[in-house]
Amino acid sequence: MTAPTTAPTTPPATAPPLPAARLAWLHLRYQVLETVRVPIAVLGNLLFPALAMFFFVVPQREVAGDPVVATTAVAGLALFAVCSASLFTYGLGVAEDRQLPFDPFVRSLPVGAAPQLLARIGTGAAFAVLGVLPLVAIGAFLTEASVTLVRLVAGVGTLVLASVPFVLLGMAVGYSLSAKAALPVVQVLLFPLAFAGGLFLPPQLFPAWLDAVSQATPTRAARDLLVQALTGEPGSAWAWPVLTGWIALLAVLAVVAYRRDEGRRFR
Repeated sequence: MTAPTTAPTTPPATAPPLPAARLAWLHLRYQVLETVRVPIAVLGNLLFPALAMFFFVVPQREVAGDPVVATTAVAGLALFAVCSASLFTYGLGVAEDRQLPFDPFVRSLPVGAAPQLLARIGTGAAFAVLGVLPLVAIGAFLTEASVTLVRLVAGVGTLVLASVPFVLLGMAVGYSLSAKAALPVVQVLLFPLAFAGGLFLPPQLFPAWLDAVSQATPTRAARDLLVQALTGEPGSAWAWPVLTGWIALLAVLAVVAYRRDEGRRFR
């Protein structure tokens, strides 16, 4: 009598892992769709800088009729749009995602956090560009603001660089606070930084003490560099050191907040 033989079992076939770029694209689509499902989140970033430009810059012919002054006004409000998109996308957006059961699951996957973080950066950049486009259109058609192609490219590059400290600040807030706490904190941070940085009023109108405080803020440093790139007007000598210092400091805060949240919620 022979013993029954069993057919060798073959392990079930597993799908090959998706490339990191495709994973980042999937996360990007998901995050964009989640954002546009709340239209006011998109309209606020689109409308506020454009309305400020339309009501406070266009009617003042001494401002709108001067190419340098009008370009400076567009630069300040464009930077505000980028700051707003960065803080709300990375601050409030991260805090809201952390409350979802899906977030710790995604962060614990073996692919790592890179696809999700890259997608979040792409989402913030997309909505920042949307916020700048109405300003550019109003400046081009209703004011004398104008730049050469070379200066426009330099301005776009400066705007991207200027967004870095606010992306990092948003991440530090988002990974440290709940959504209910992150919303008022982001609002409290955004508007004082915008006013102190000269995004709404030119720093030439500041008293001496406020001008000194202003030059230590990341918004003022970014604003001076952006205006210099677009108009050629000389900026503050402290702009580059201040912006670099804020980027380094906020990068440390963002990493600490991320690691602290990771150790507290899952391992």
